Amino acid sequence: MTLVAAPARLSTTAATFEADFAARLHWSADTDAAIEQRVADILADVQKRGDAAVLEYTARFDGLSAPDMAALELTQADFKAAFDAIPQAQSDALQAAAKRVRSYHEAQKKASGESWSYRDEDGTLLGQKVTPLDRVGIYVPGGKAAYPSSLLMNAIPAHVAGVQEIIMVVPTPVRGSVATGGTGEGTSTKGERNELVLAAAYVAGVTRAFTIGGAQAVAALAYGTETVPKVDKITGPGNAYVASAKKRVFGTVGIDMIAGPSEILVLADGTTPPDWVAMDLFSQAEHDELAQAILLCPDAAYLDAVQREIDRLLPTMPRAEIIAKSLTGRGALILTKDMEEACAISNRIAPEHLEVSSTDPHRWEPLLRHAGAIFLGAYTSESLGDYCAGPNHVLPTSGTARFSSPLGVYDFQKRSSLIEVSEAGAQVLGTIAAELAYGEGLQAHAQAAEMRLKS
Repeated sequence: MTLVAAPARLSTTAATFEADFAARLHWSADTDAAIEQRVADILADVQKRGDAAVLEYTARFDGLSAPDMAALELTQADFKAAFDAIPQAQSDALQAAAKRVRSYHEAQKKASGESWSYRDEDGTLLGQKVTPLDRVGIYVPGGKAAYPSSLLMNAIPAHVAGVQEIIMVVPTPVRGSVATGGTGEGTSTKGERNELVLAAAYVAGVTRAFTIGGAQAVAALAYGTETVPKVDKITGPGNAYVASAKKRVFGTVGIDMIAGPSEILVLADGTTPPDWVAMDLFSQAEHDELAQAILLCPDAAYLDAVQREIDRLLPTMPRAEIIAKSLTGRGALILTKDMEEACAISNRIAPEHLEVSSTDPHRWEPLLRHAGAIFLGAYTSESLGDYCAGPNHVLPTSGTARFSSPLGVYDFQKRSSLIEVSEAGAQVLGTIAAELAYGEGLQAHAQAAEMRLKS
């Protein structure tokens, strides 16, 4: 059977463009009601029974049978052994990527994550005190896929922010378990560990780690158990159960975001080799059948050339079936009137990853207001940002880049306002505060301010 990847061909001048465009963008973030109920039950059970519930669900879903939580905890020796065991090329790549990610986030902290204060003309001190969270939990996917890069992107900014304890949860399911898409009939005392993930934990400086996953892992981090410490915030991607659990525990703990399917939008002026752009579209389409890859270009002949490269390259891809379904179901090649219109449409989409594949990307960058990350120029492949460029690859999806930002040092910090009013300042501020407090009918507020007045 020949696979076909047929992104929708749209033109902004077509009478049906708006309807066709809206249909292509539509994606429902609603979670299946059965998943929501199952997650609610798991969270409540872990909150009530702690370790016992986590052990039970780990055996049921991951096929990993353990006598106690100690058997599911990874040690620093495990991390070091994994780092020593992986090929030299991989350990070098991990360290190089970590160095770049750390350098970027250190610059980010210096620019936006430091305390500050000033004194006004009355000598009153005003400012902001920035302090790190005490303990965070990072969820690292396991089972069908493993992402050491996500571990680096979550743990390193937490370290740079000054977080003292980073608790990692990573499922290590048994082959054939429910978590790996199997029937879950068999169990084992040892799951499948990904050595590159454990090596990344060593490089990134994870404090403690447990081989648990799913909603039960989120619950353990949010509520704490006899063994798993309660954290202040949970970050990291996961499946529908993890996403639902994170939504439900928000308020008890902080969370980073609820991520949807991966997205890439390429703005092309027609000068980049079409096979480069085709492969960049593949780079997100291979994640998931619901992933979205869109190309905007004012050159119809270039869109034809990219489609030809899609057809040529698809059979060479190990994940060709996923790519084909993604591009056919949610992909699009859109002919625009010009690059200005392409930028305007990009702002409407607010994509997770935005490539400006142009000979003069800085001409168009000022027009782009909404995107998780902007990749400028033909040589800036989105995949470089995923692994080692330096900026964080945990990005807002599903249009949320209109109002949210990439994961960063600021996600692992909190801010406290500083106010130290001088005697002279109290004479000015007290009068203002009292007048407003009386207007609101709050007598104690007003009198507390007035007691500081000399008169």
